[in-house]
Amino acid sequence: MFEKLKNMVKNEEKTSNAPKSLNNGKKLKVGYIHLSGCTGDLMSLSENYDDFVDLLHAVDIVYGQTLVDNWQMPKMDIVLIEGSVCLEDEHSIKELKEAREKSKLLVALGSCAATGGFTVYAKGGQQAQPQHSSFLALQHLVNVDMAIPGCPPSPQIIKKVLLAAVNNDMDYLAPFMDFAKNEEACGCDLQKKVINQSICIGCGACAASCPTRAMTMKDGRPSFNCDRCVKCGLCYYQCTRSWWPMDQIKKELGLWEE
Repeated sequence: MFEKLKNMVKNEEKTSNAPKSLNNGKKLKVGYIHLSGCTGDLMSLSENYDDFVDLLHAVDIVYGQTLVDNWQMPKMDIVLIEGSVCLEDEHSIKELKEAREKSKLLVALGSCAATGGFTVYAKGGQQAQPQHSSFLALQHLVNVDMAIPGCPPSPQIIKKVLLAAVNNDMDYLAPFMDFAKNEEACGCDLQKKVINQSICIGCGACAASCPTRAMTMKDGRPSFNCDRCVKCGLCYYQCTRSWWPMDQIKKELGLWEE
């Protein structure tokens, strides 16, 4: 994945404070696709439209719901996909696979796309009554290069990811690439993999990131309310100990055999 992004970026000297351009001076072609979700991620993206005016020399939005005059999907450098995939929706599955073929980097935007979020627990009953609909995160159908967690992600983090892609800032993008392989999406994962392993330091980052206050701090330790959890995965992603290489640590300590 790292090589894929590096090959997109022109290796040139900085001549100004402006972001570098991609593809030998051409703009970064960005697309946006909405699948099954509440469109909250689209609202976060659209809050950046005014800022994108200052980035028109480097970023060009070439495909998306708001571009109603362009129904044919073009080739893209980055495509942001919001929402999980409904397995009974043939159009969504076809659009997702086409986006994978036509984009260099496919980004799961928001928790529904990244981990399935609360949609994987849906029982149907929406308009048109899809009583038996099933929803999955994007990674179950196509390869996902990066994932931006959040319910929804903040406008600032979306902008920073795009700027990092323009600037080839691999240090900033690395956690988002790692999160694309991460299926942790519930406070119970934090309980089992961090708190129960006695590596929680009580910093409160998990509680501060929770959008529904399902995660709170009590007596210096995280306290989880599963009834309020929307399965966004932010608490696990923001935890400073969730990125520890526990397998390697246990191996070096002799806690298990190869």
